[in-house]
Amino acid sequence: MSWGTELWDQFDNLEKHTQWGIDILEKYIKFVKERTEIELSYAKQLRNLSKKYQPKKNSKEEEEYRYTACQAFLSTLNEMNDYAGQHEVISENLSSQITAGLARYVQELKQERKSHFHDGRKAQQHIETCWKQLESSKRRFERDCKEAERAQQHFEKMDADINVTKADVEKARQQAQLRHQMAEDSKADYSSILQKFNHEQHEYYYTHIPTIFQQIQEMEERRIVRLGESMKTYAEVDRQVTPIIGKCLDGIVKAAEAIDQKNDSQLVIEAYKSGFEPPGDIEFEDYTQPMKRTVSENSLSNSRGEGKAEPKFGGKAKGKLWPFIKKNKSPKQQKEPLSHRFNEFMTSKPKIHCFRSLKRGGSTPEDFSNLPPEQRRKKLQQKVDEINRDIQKEVDQRDAITKMKDVYLKNPQMGDPASLDHKLTEVSQNIEKLRLEAQKFEAWLAEVEGRLPARGEQARRQSGLYDAQSTPPVNNCAQARESPDGSYTEEQSQESAVKVPAMDFDDEFDDEEPLPAIGTCRALYTFDGQNEGTISVVEGETLYVIEEDKGDGWTRIRRSEDEEGYVPTSYVEVYLDKNAKGAKTYI
Repeated sequence: MSWGTELWDQFDNLEKHTQWGIDILEKYIKFVKERTEIELSYAKQLRNLSKKYQPKKNSKEEEEYRYTACQAFLSTLNEMNDYAGQHEVISENLSSQITAGLARYVQELKQERKSHFHDGRKAQQHIETCWKQLESSKRRFERDCKEAERAQQHFEKMDADINVTKADVEKARQQAQLRHQMAEDSKADYSSILQKFNHEQHEYYYTHIPTIFQQIQEMEERRIVRLGESMKTYAEVDRQVTPIIGKCLDGIVKAAEAIDQKNDSQLVIEAYKSGFEPPGDIEFEDYTQPMKRTVSENSLSNSRGEGKAEPKFGGKAKGKLWPFIKKNKSPKQQKEPLSHRFNEFMTSKPKIHCFRSLKRGGSTPEDFSNLPPEQRRKKLQQKVDEINRDIQKEVDQRDAITKMKDVYLKNPQMGDPASLDHKLTEVSQNIEKLRLEAQKFEAWLAEVEGRLPARGEQARRQSGLYDAQSTPPVNNCAQARESPDGSYTEEQSQESAVKVPAMDFDDEFDDEEPLPAIGTCRALYTFDGQNEGTISVVEGETLYVIEEDKGDGWTRIRRSEDEEGYVPTSYVEVYLDKNAKGAKTYI
């Protein structure tokens, strides 16, 4: 099968067909280019989408990504970013392996095609020239033959006429011979040209055209093969990134399987647990007897005057009142019935709104004393960890400067050692400041965790909370305050507005009574309490429980009057006395 033999007379159609083949190749190149642009656009949109939903630094969204579900979503965003990168790889490979190569090949193909058809046209023009020569010699031979025939007839006519002179007859004879000779010459010339044309025509149809058409056929077949290879490459480019895309999808699945709903629930507890105890039972007020009613109406103020605590609506029962809650000693103040206070308690806003109003009313105290105990402990712990990290950075910087100074001392040509003294002094001062800051927050943290007694007036003034609480409030909301044992009590703003010197209430806490036992516990394992605030226990030992686990994993126990501390809750089995003061009651 050869175009040279089968399509010897289809020069124009082959020219159109090869041009169509080049158009197809250019169309495929355009298709790949558009696919490349789509992949780039898709990758860009995926990256923008992933970036759009990434948590912003130092924002509330960043805190939300502690939850496993949000972490899985963050992993999905990261995997989608990698997924977009693979589409960029597809675009680059399509451009480099297909588009660029095919564009160069099309230019080469156009030049080769132009050369082949130029040779074909040249051979065509040559055979047409030979044909014109043959036609010209044929017409000349025909004309000379006709002229010779007419000359011969004229001569015969003149020779038969008796009236014509002998000289005219001779002239006619010579003219007939001349025409005959010219006809013979034309015949010989026509014969020679005819033989030459036949040879050229044979060469054209059996040698030149088959050779040119065969080259065009090979060129066209190479084009088809190249197009097929490009299509294979097109598929391979996608197949090469398929495993990586699969890994991205596997990463999303793995992140989804890592979601732990129990852990997220525990994080919610850690994030919002206040450390408060549920309100105790409200005492029955008997209004049937006037004497009992009078006692009931004055019970709240009497309890303050005697320094004995009554069960509060919003706080844990405690044998002492918080220092900032002082009875108004003015005899002109009319005491409200306890029932009115109960109604105000039931209709008042939750305490958390009071905290927010305090926060909006002024800056947050440095020791976070405006927060509930558990949240305050967490904030202080975060602050201590942050300061410790800053201290470590400064220490590393100091060590680096010290090493550089040693190098300068050994090699003075590298630098002046004295030039580093100022920087070294500055870093040392920063370390000292940070350590003092850390000690301050560690003291507050120890107080919250119960390892140190409550702070005095000076510490309260340093924290900035004393001044904020001693000033009259700007609203009528009940101000929530922290008691020394971590519980909160509430009083109306009218009572809390009275400023009381520190000496009036400090004496009430000098002889703080020990916490009562709320149950017993048995040690399941031996625990060696070496840290401050902990106590050592032996497996099987029975001790008293004086404070339940507040969600931080520690239970406060007592062995004797002077020996108490914290042990891990998982190391003991607790038996609470439901009737004990402060114990939780489960219904």
